[in-house]
Amino acid sequence: MSVELVRPSTKYESSYRAYIVELGDEERYPFPLDFDHKDFPALLRRLNDFAVGRNLPEGYVPSSTYWLVEHGELIGVSNLRHFLNEKIFNAGGHIGMGIRPQARGRGLGNLLLSLTIAEARKRGIAELHIHCHKHNEASARMIMANGGVLISERSDGNSADLIQRYVIAAP
Repeated sequence: MSVELVRPSTKYESSYRAYIVELGDEERYPFPLDFDHKDFPALLRRLNDFAVGRNLPEGYVPSSTYWLVEHGELIGVSNLRHFLNEKIFNAGGHIGMGIRPQARGRGLGNLLLSLTIAEARKRGIAELHIHCHKHNEASARMIMANGGVLISERSDGNSADLIQRYVIAAP
């Protein structure tokens, strides 16, 4: 498998646009996939601004976005928050991620999470908080496979679904 974790760049613009189309009406994870991408260079500037903590909306913290690429095609996206504020500590966590629909079921989520954890360790983040919906058993298994330990469950306030919070401690 020729898969690598890269920083967003114009090299993957057409693949990014195809990824967004493929997602259709599905909820997009992580949150930067919701950013306007009509002006692709502006999208890249916004992602860079987030990475360096510039021009952040109220309540947001600096975060780095990574793209998982296979044979030149974007197949996954992760976002690593550099630290947590109180709101994100309770709902969001350090890492959000998603795999392109056509690439799901191949273990790529596990790989993407592992590579993003490595990026967190490079930043000196010792304890990672990662959240998922209780009904998303595949996500929970992936988090546990990467060392996650369930520490709490709570209502998300919008539905009967529970949010599970996992911690991955430094090795």
